[in-house]
Amino acid sequence: MKRYTIILSIVAGMFLSSCTDFLNVTTEKSPNGGNYFATDKDATDAVNACYWVFYFEQTFGRDLLWEQVGGDDITFGTNRGGLFDNLYNYNYVGTENGVQGAWTYFNNYLARANWVVYNLLKKANLSPVETVRLGEAYFMRAFCHFFIAYRYGRADQGAPFDRYEDYSPYEYQIPEQRATVMDNYALIIEDLEQAAARLPFFENYSEDDYGRAHKAAAWAYMVKVYAYWAQHDASKWDLIPALVDKIETEGRRNLLNNFADVFTIANNWTSEYIWSVNSSGHNMAGSELPGIMLENKAWGRYNGWGSLKPTLNLFEEYTSNDLRRGVTLLSFNDEFVLFGETRRYTSSSDLAIGFQLAKYMEPYTYGSVVGGVGANNPYISSNGDRPTTDLNIPLIRHAEMVLFKAEALVMKGQGAQAAAELNKLTARAGLGNLYTNATLDNLKHERRCELAGEFTDRFMDLKRWGDWAILNQPHRGREYDDRNDPTSSYTDYNIRPARNFNPSTDIVFPYPPDDVTKANGKLKQNPQ
Repeated sequence: MKRYTIILSIVAGMFLSSCTDFLNVTTEKSPNGGNYFATDKDATDAVNACYWVFYFEQTFGRDLLWEQVGGDDITFGTNRGGLFDNLYNYNYVGTENGVQGAWTYFNNYLARANWVVYNLLKKANLSPVETVRLGEAYFMRAFCHFFIAYRYGRADQGAPFDRYEDYSPYEYQIPEQRATVMDNYALIIEDLEQAAARLPFFENYSEDDYGRAHKAAAWAYMVKVYAYWAQHDASKWDLIPALVDKIETEGRRNLLNNFADVFTIANNWTSEYIWSVNSSGHNMAGSELPGIMLENKAWGRYNGWGSLKPTLNLFEEYTSNDLRRGVTLLSFNDEFVLFGETRRYTSSSDLAIGFQLAKYMEPYTYGSVVGGVGANNPYISSNGDRPTTDLNIPLIRHAEMVLFKAEALVMKGQGAQAAAELNKLTARAGLGNLYTNATLDNLKHERRCELAGEFTDRFMDLKRWGDWAILNQPHRGREYDDRNDPTSSYTDYNIRPARNFNPSTDIVFPYPPDDVTKANGKLKQNPQ
């Protein structure tokens, strides 16, 4: 995998295509790859195919952020009704575009990684390259499994998953639905351990291989899995602090000194990086999220979509002297640069909210408005239908590891030690050392301020914390008297009414009904 794009081998695609219908009720014999895994290139091509899961709209292009309208940080425009109304009001049935697509793609690419693991394990005497590729396949299998497990698995009913290598030969069938989501988490941890044992550290990769799975990324996802598992088994908090320390020492991951630097192209691969969607405007890889968050039509300068916006609820979480607020959000009259031109923020999009996510705006600062839209800007896509940029979009960065360690320490009753972790973030935010004995409320505040607008799943945070009252709150915004005047007066208002989150039915998504039907009793629907 080159730095910005993954080349999908045609030959690999031929073999992988037979195992991507995750719930196909027709039993298929294991595809005969013959001598396909004969060379290092064969293994590389097969693993490269697994990485494509990052680049679809239905996953990290946009749809996983669409789900966040169920939380309190992200809202949507009036031209995005229907699907978003269902997500906002927790009325989903499993067939929504922004839910079913992710289910399908994660299952398909889990199957691809499963196939690579199966075939490489059958081969004796793996080369050093093949050993690393096997580690990558384990990582990608765990990664896709995790996104299925926590979004669909419950304490009383797990998600479907099979390891191909547990059968000899494997016949492609409906995967076993695990008894509990904790069973899924245990299998994910096993895969991440297998991955970490084979993967190099990030620093051992050449630049051409940046973006491949590495040892610290496997450890980081173990931390996140343990944190989610701790929702059901508090003993898992005990495993997190030492693992985060290992990521810092052996994995050489650390915070950058300046919060704003994290969200710059120049720092795509620095110490805070752990795992991201690797973006490029040149080959249409990467995430569309920067363009989706950009003001609709970008004040006539670019095809921003403006379909998702931050709420007043989020803006009010920050204190005025928190440096993270200005990096994370644009509000009326804030100064920013667009294609070399200094502007004051206004918004005349379809919905009066008054804010825009600013974290991913750095690529749009380059170029000039002279000579055409985004002229002389090599860092953004010229295709308005896929508005990617060269900025990596973080999925896990080291700040989240600091937060998980702090959370684990709070849960273990070690507030003073947790305060030391949180102070690393508040000091960087220009707030100094705020805490001496941190509480869970302190942790929740810092996690929200630090990670807003990222693929870290604030919606899941609220569910695992049991913050039902917050999930019932309405989204709020600001209505400006003159939406083209950055100094205009405004009125705060409820964008949408309060809703009713029911933990017994809304804690996870329902499975797509057609897949439940096709499974013929082997996949039980979640309560609705």
